[in-house]
Amino acid sequence: MNNDISPAHRTRIKLCGLRTPEAIAQAIALGVDAIGLVFYPPSVRSVSVAQAVELTRGVLPFVSVVGLFVNAEPQWVDEVTRAVPLTLMQFHGDETPQQCAALAARARLPWLRALRVDDGTRPADLIESAHHYSSASALLFDTHVDGYGGGGKVFNWSVIPAGLAHRAVLSGGLNAQNVGDAIAQVRPYAVDVSSGIETPGAKGVKDFARMAAFVRAVRDADGSCGR
Repeated sequence: MNNDISPAHRTRIKLCGLRTPEAIAQAIALGVDAIGLVFYPPSVRSVSVAQAVELTRGVLPFVSVVGLFVNAEPQWVDEVTRAVPLTLMQFHGDETPQQCAALAARARLPWLRALRVDDGTRPADLIESAHHYSSASALLFDTHVDGYGGGGKVFNWSVIPAGLAHRAVLSGGLNAQNVGDAIAQVRPYAVDVSSGIETPGAKGVKDFARMAAFVRAVRDADGSCGR
């Protein structure tokens, strides 16, 4: 992801919180651009280093493996990144720009920053945050919920400035029913989904039909928008 990307492109897709070889295989078969592994032990979607090593054995070339960290200690980052072939790091906690850059430098990996959006967030706030995190490869916009993501709630997409769309990974309550509207309104570089592709009432359990429906909805939206 970079600042030279043309607005006329297909929307990239990241499926996050995958925990089983079957879910990984389904994501790859659907042609997604990235899979997300959660390295935040309090989360029901978290995986251990040993699990992650096994899960990534089936990942094909040109599919990015994104490791999600929340306020992680450097030692934990080292343990994960030495064993797991990550492509990108995602910081989803309260990390400062300096902390993000330092942790990513330890792993020698690019990184993206999650920005949590609530009812009081203004476009100017996001522009200021983008300035602070200017060395991030991209900015992920997620709904501010208790905890750190995965709440399945949508925020007001209109607060994302058009000038940030080329760096935007849109998240927060997306599913097959609303992702088309999100793409039409924001025109983000990528979309990221976790709870929206899970079995109702079974947090952390991916539903293959919902995964397929989400990918199909993104592709349909791209066609409708002329991307």
